[in-house]
Amino acid sequence: MSDTETAATRAPDAPHPLRWSALGLLGLAQLMLILDITVVAIALPDMGSELGLGRAALTWVVSGYALTFGSLMLLGGRAADLFGPKRVVLAGLALFTVASLAAGLATGAPLLLAARIAQGAGAAMLSPAALSVVVRLFDGDERNRALGIWSALGGGGAALGVLLGGLITAGPGWAWVFFVNVPVGLVVLVSLARILPRLPRAATGSLDLPGAVLVAAATGALIYALIRAGDHGWLSGLTVLLVVAAVVGYAVFALWQRRAAAPLMDLRLLGRRPVVAGTFVIAVATALMVGVFFLGSFYLQNLQGHGALTTGVLFLPVALLTMAAAASAGRVIGRLGARLLGVAALAVAALGFLVPVLWSGTAAMVTGVSVAAAGLGALFVVASATALASVAPQEAGVTSGIVSTFHEFGASAGAAAVSSAAATSIAARTGAGNASGFDDAFLVATGMAAVSAVIVLRLIPARRAP
Repeated sequence: MSDTETAATRAPDAPHPLRWSALGLLGLAQLMLILDITVVAIALPDMGSELGLGRAALTWVVSGYALTFGSLMLLGGRAADLFGPKRVVLAGLALFTVASLAAGLATGAPLLLAARIAQGAGAAMLSPAALSVVVRLFDGDERNRALGIWSALGGGGAALGVLLGGLITAGPGWAWVFFVNVPVGLVVLVSLARILPRLPRAATGSLDLPGAVLVAAATGALIYALIRAGDHGWLSGLTVLLVVAAVVGYAVFALWQRRAAAPLMDLRLLGRRPVVAGTFVIAVATALMVGVFFLGSFYLQNLQGHGALTTGVLFLPVALLTMAAAASAGRVIGRLGARLLGVAALAVAALGFLVPVLWSGTAAMVTGVSVAAAGLGALFVVASATALASVAPQEAGVTSGIVSTFHEFGASAGAAAVSSAAATSIAARTGAGNASGFDDAFLVATGMAAVSAVIVLRLIPARRAP
């Protein structure tokens, strides 16, 4: 039976009876994808020691996943529109689960990085298709509630990953940050296959593979430039050349989208102010969140001499404040409006990032990052409510792909940027006392949050969120 035929057995306006169960399973799958960024970040020092990985390779363990995730997200969203989101969700989850098993079995950099890229490809299929299902299953106030839950998973999942990463690394070992995905992925896969409704296809045509290649190549050039800058300087010849290549790649991608018979995305969506504002906010929020977790892992372990388990426990207040702030933001955004809430959230984040610059030590770092995380938790809700609260069903897949793409672009750029800013401190041996690189990186985060607050004040529409 086709997707359209299945959908026709229900009244067009009737809510699906299993929509909340489907949201729970999709949310668990999405949580697994988000956890995989920060849970791995905590395991990086042990992983690097056992496998003999340098700073650039360790950065690519995080950025390679996020880069592939982000680069192929538009393709995943388009595939959900063309083939039906259920098929794409299940295929993406299966690929992610198998790749997780391979990553845990890795004995060197080649297999580990290849498995991380495969994980990113599976996540790129799963995430936008799952978000497309959420947007299409819910409407009105229920959609806002569902998007609020989805946003809380994004912020809270990143923070929980730090705690789980410490527990797993200090217990069975770093490989289990990947192995744990296997049983969870299989259970969710079987459950989704039974409960997830078949939604009608939202588009016809074919996949734009040239467009996917162009956007992936441009993003890869940009992220590699950020990573390389930590060792060779921001103004080195190759770094500048890579940035230029990325800009040219994005320009060619835009031209191709205007000429392609079945473009990867409708460029007119990027002309809508709510979509532009939402994608900007999600990129900034994710860059700051992932960048700080990457930075905090090395700060606490390399500079302060804490073990992986202690580091995870120290990040517990960060996780709790992130989720609490996201939940609270979902309740008040209708009254305050997305613009005011976004500016306030970024101001709080900037103040939090400044704390470990002004005061040194474990307590100052944890306090500052916890305050910043409260602001970032609210910011995830602002991003989703702004960009996705009122999209039409036929735009759900591609719009979800756009938002999810900028989520992962922010993740890869955030990890690469703070890695470069703190390169000297990350490379220092444990307890060496070299904090200058960490101070520089926290200042970068402070400046990014402050500048973004000014941009958000002008970019997010003044009208209140739905």
